[in-house]
Amino acid sequence: MSQRLCREKILAIKPYVPGKPVEEVERELGIKNVIKLASNENPLGPSPKAEAAIRKLAATVSLYPDGNCYYLKETLARRFNVGTDQLFIGNGSDEIIEIIAKAFLEEGEEAVVADPTFSEYDFAVTLMGGVTVAVPLKKLTHDLRAMADAVTENTKLFFICNPNNPTGTMVDKKAVAELMQRLPERVITVFDEAYHEYVTDPAYPRTLDYVRAGRNVIILRTFSKIYGLAGLRVGYALSTPEIIGMLNRVKEPFNVNLLAQAAALAALEDTEHLERSVRVNEEGKAYLYEEFDRLGLAYEPTRANFIWVQVKADSQKVFQKLLHLGVIVRTGDIFGAPDVLRVTVGTPEQNRRFIAALRSVLTTEGVLG
Repeated sequence: MSQRLCREKILAIKPYVPGKPVEEVERELGIKNVIKLASNENPLGPSPKAEAAIRKLAATVSLYPDGNCYYLKETLARRFNVGTDQLFIGNGSDEIIEIIAKAFLEEGEEAVVADPTFSEYDFAVTLMGGVTVAVPLKKLTHDLRAMADAVTENTKLFFICNPNNPTGTMVDKKAVAELMQRLPERVITVFDEAYHEYVTDPAYPRTLDYVRAGRNVIILRTFSKIYGLAGLRVGYALSTPEIIGMLNRVKEPFNVNLLAQAAALAALEDTEHLERSVRVNEEGKAYLYEEFDRLGLAYEPTRANFIWVQVKADSQKVFQKLLHLGVIVRTGDIFGAPDVLRVTVGTPEQNRRFIAALRSVLTTEGVLG
């Protein structure tokens, strides 16, 4: 092609390469009951109440959804004791991150992120012609002091994934308080708390306090993880009325579909399913820690529903061999850690299958005697 058709900044974006559907993997490998422990989904699935809400409204999908997400906003506003004008509902947190960049980032302005962390931040920043300033993790955790040192006059956004994806680590309220004292008011701090429901540590920051104090803070939450609604794509943001007003100027009119809104509402009511999901995750973490210790593998204790584990071998080779045993995980090479796997905590049966498969693969790789 003699002439470039796309914006120059688009060429700097690496397109997301999705994995194959589980059913296709089963067909190609000639095996059944492949388990996917790669995307940090809830292994229990959605709340039965959410499933019932979807079935009830299935016949109404010929209608456009409520473009304001009225009932979902009302319910969330009561839960967090904020105004509905402090809530933004999006087509998953991914869309909200992109909308944040569209609303606030001028070309050439900077966003500070950790490295490695959730890749959507860099995508959104690059899409808008911004500059991503990546600060290495310290002991697999956000180094907030070093990140604050990286702030310049050109910094507009500051992303904190807490707990961090992919390492599962957490920055505590003391570290966040120190950071907020240092950051200039003009910088918008985005706390991505996609996994916050899994956190049991009392030192987890109360970021909503900063919103109530009028700071330029955006909190991101999602229904994709513990609520088990990843396939419906619904997330939300909490912030000041001024910031939410700017996001509303950028969003599409009907960005959250009808079934997603209904399922999210129903999921919020099912506290029993939420508590069970936390309990299964805690039990699964304890089991996997014990097994990793037996295998002599180093891992990072997680505050989320996935574990960063060193396998002492090429993660791509381990991935492929696990795949042929019917287990899908995430390789660490894409995060700059070629000997690491990120594995989602599954059901007890899934966890046992993963450990059995991993033991077999590491034995063939010569890691285990």
